[in-house]
Amino acid sequence: MTDLALDAESLRERAVTSLITARDRTTLLTGCVDEPDLTAQHSPLMSPLVWDLAHIGNQEEQWLLRAVAGQEAIRPEIDSLYDAFEHPRSERPRLPLLSPDEARRYAADVRGRALDVLESTAFDGTRLTEAGFAFGMIAQHEQQHDETMLITHQLRKGPQALTAPDPDPVPLFTGPSEVLVPGGPFTMGTSTEPWALDNERPAHRREVPPFWIDTTPVTNAAYLAFIEDGGYDDPRWWTAEGWAHIRRNNVTAPLFWRRDGGQWLRRRFGITEVVPPHEPVLHVCWYEADAYARWAGRRLPTEAEWEKAARHDPAGDRSTRYPWGDADPGPEHANLGQRHLRPAPAGSYPAGESPLGVRQLIGDVWEWTASDFLPYPGFRAFPYREYSEVFFGSDYKVLRGGSFAVDPVACRGTFRNWDYPIRRQIFSGFRTARSEDV
Repeated sequence: MTDLALDAESLRERAVTSLITARDRTTLLTGCVDEPDLTAQHSPLMSPLVWDLAHIGNQEEQWLLRAVAGQEAIRPEIDSLYDAFEHPRSERPRLPLLSPDEARRYAADVRGRALDVLESTAFDGTRLTEAGFAFGMIAQHEQQHDETMLITHQLRKGPQALTAPDPDPVPLFTGPSEVLVPGGPFTMGTSTEPWALDNERPAHRREVPPFWIDTTPVTNAAYLAFIEDGGYDDPRWWTAEGWAHIRRNNVTAPLFWRRDGGQWLRRRFGITEVVPPHEPVLHVCWYEADAYARWAGRRLPTEAEWEKAARHDPAGDRSTRYPWGDADPGPEHANLGQRHLRPAPAGSYPAGESPLGVRQLIGDVWEWTASDFLPYPGFRAFPYREYSEVFFGSDYKVLRGGSFAVDPVACRGTFRNWDYPIRRQIFSGFRTARSEDV
């Protein structure tokens, strides 16, 4: 779909498809392990999988059944149990959570009622229902928790529970290592994408000086050169906070890597394999990405630079929805939707490159930027402050582009993700940049 002004029936069909796709993925992620794995906490950084499952249903009930349809609460007594702000992840295993069977029945009950609501809702009423926004918001919310659950699967000990085909092999990328993005203004953010979330809004003009940006994300082989050159032992490349963090936590390589004799291995969803040299590096925190960039004589791109590289079409002086244009993502464009359980080799998906020739800006790995998570000029929280507004500030760094674990409904050229600069369990990588005169 490229027309943002879809008719009501097309919007309804899009919402149904998005909700069903999300639920199919949730069922896969929670159905491939036994009950003990669903109720266990596999890392203090993550919730038990069964909490995510019931939380998905509870959010859907609160927004689609109560807020949109005005229905009475099904189980109001569980609202506080599944309030992400009331109970930090480390405490959730000790709560009186629904059992896996109860959580499944609850989520299925809510979904059946939500589809009935969708069938009868007009898309020209309140802002919550305009263009089916509430239904798109809930589909994105579920997919975001599906990615969170996939992270839990990566952290989980034990045999492999998930399988997926590998990305197609591609010839070794031999194109230019970097691309010049011309200076000047461009339109950042959106005021027209119907399911865009509040932090992506409003569209506004942003002036960006000319800069160079990596054609592809930084690869494992390139990052390994940083390691072998003593990058983790040299404070010159690290911010003071980053140096303190890696020394305090004995960080010496990306998460899940270990050296075995003369080679590096990594653990990936229950299997151990040799680190593939040509894949984008994965599971690095912001401090590691920043240190590598300094070591390489470069820097991380700002969020505005990243978005200009991803969306600016100089031929028409306009911003597109995606690097390849306005069409929704297809399998030829990007590695999305848990279609694979790893990044594709650097240089993949030439059909998804930007007009300037930058590749893999969408999918494969979330890309750290240099920017703090801040509101755009004219920002207004909607439909609740806790989605974005309470996170604004210097504590969080922005990530862009999505990963192989992100569904297309929750990924676009304007989509903004954010996390603490110490986070490594997320599917994060990066690319570097430099100013034109450097």
